[in-house]
Amino acid sequence: MAHDEVADGRPVLFRNATVLTMDDTHSVLTGGDVLVVGDRIAEVGHGLIAPDGALEVDAAGGIVMPGMVDTHRHMWQTAMRGYGADWTLTQYFVWYYLEHGRRFRPEDVHTGNLLSAWDALEAGVTTTVDWSHGLQSVEHAEAAVDALQAVPGRFVLGYGNIQAGPWEWTADPDVRSFLERRRGDLYGWQLAFDVTGDPAFPERPAFEVARELDLPVTTHAGVWGATNDDGIRLMHENGFMDERTVYVHAATLAADSYHRIAATGGTVSVSTESEQSAGQGYPPTWQLRRHGIPVALSMDTSVWWSGDLFSAMRTTLGADRSREHLEAHAAGDTVTNVHLRAEQVVDWATRGGARALGRDEIGRIVPGAKADVVLLRNDASPVSFPVLNPYGHVAFQAQRGDVHTVLVDGRVVKHEGRLVGCDLDALRRRAEATVEHLVSEMGEQAWQDGMNPALPDDDGKVLDNPYQYTDFRTDTTLARGTVFGEPGAGDQG
Repeated sequence: MAHDEVADGRPVLFRNATVLTMDDTHSVLTGGDVLVVGDRIAEVGHGLIAPDGALEVDAAGGIVMPGMVDTHRHMWQTAMRGYGADWTLTQYFVWYYLEHGRRFRPEDVHTGNLLSAWDALEAGVTTTVDWSHGLQSVEHAEAAVDALQAVPGRFVLGYGNIQAGPWEWTADPDVRSFLERRRGDLYGWQLAFDVTGDPAFPERPAFEVARELDLPVTTHAGVWGATNDDGIRLMHENGFMDERTVYVHAATLAADSYHRIAATGGTVSVSTESEQSAGQGYPPTWQLRRHGIPVALSMDTSVWWSGDLFSAMRTTLGADRSREHLEAHAAGDTVTNVHLRAEQVVDWATRGGARALGRDEIGRIVPGAKADVVLLRNDASPVSFPVLNPYGHVAFQAQRGDVHTVLVDGRVVKHEGRLVGCDLDALRRRAEATVEHLVSEMGEQAWQDGMNPALPDDDGKVLDNPYQYTDFRTDTTLARGTVFGEPGAGDQG
């Protein structure tokens, strides 16, 4: 595409789309137009007049929706995409917290953030919280912010450091200076740390710094074996829970903790792919709905999972509904109406994330809102039509390859399926350099062992089964059976 076609400052008019406004009534416009002028949505309606010089985008057969908001992504780890696909949470903790997390240089954090930031935009995620707990020095933090500034998305830095206690790094004058000096360089800021439940509540000084600097806190709560109800109780009893607090996962909490979160207005960031696979606990949307707790979505880390919120919406619906069916079946009942709907998870992926960040200007397609806009249209895919239930289409049918155009703050960052202004070759070289550094530091054997954790000898044992006559894995004769494929004394057929 020609550069001037998507030049900054040019008005953009999406024509004839199904528009998911995600306004307060969740209005849906069929054959609707959306006009963007400057950094704002100017008009939403039908038959809008294009200003002089506007880029008109044919959105017929497509869906226009707000840019999605990811409230918890460890962006610094993205150069290790897929490395830990077979990890548990324990193996993640050991690798990053105890053994190899210190090996990341500032330039590796910079690379991970660059790669993740473009990854997010390519998938229609226009606002991302960088839950940046790899900031072991201010130099690492500078590199993280520099990378985010270099990409035309909205980013919130959750400043964290897993190599030290939060009461230590928040007391560092250099960290305080950094937070004050670079405050205006990103869309927003948080302090990112966890509360272990230690009765001495050593995290108090970190909360006090957050309050002094007027920064929200984001915390991994309700993570099996790591953070629990004691942490929530201590936060509440000491007055450090409020409507700006974001609780990540919150998957293994008791009703009392959910009551405290609900009463203080906090939001839970659910990372369903993560919770399903790593072991934080069962994805808690069924509990959050029961307690009326606001929900936002997140993808966690590309060390395991996909970097898009289509996957997050899909797996969240699946997890919530499967639990509803499982509980009904255990009681001898049948679910005839599922409670969590596609419309609701689309809201969580857009408005829910905006609410979690206290940002009413994003997450909606309404006049006056910030122009963070996504067009889903893929004429080369048979999955792109028909669009009957647009919420269901977004949640169950769409994927990143269907993201046709993305605007952030009125700026076109993806158009006709391709990123604008992204040098993928340079990104690839940077990612390769990070991997080469880590392999060199660890050694090839340790690198391979980390990527392929060994199983205990008895793991995956097949239970004795009176109806199993052959060992299909080894083709050996069983006590009651025969060699696979040959009839014998055990054959009943």
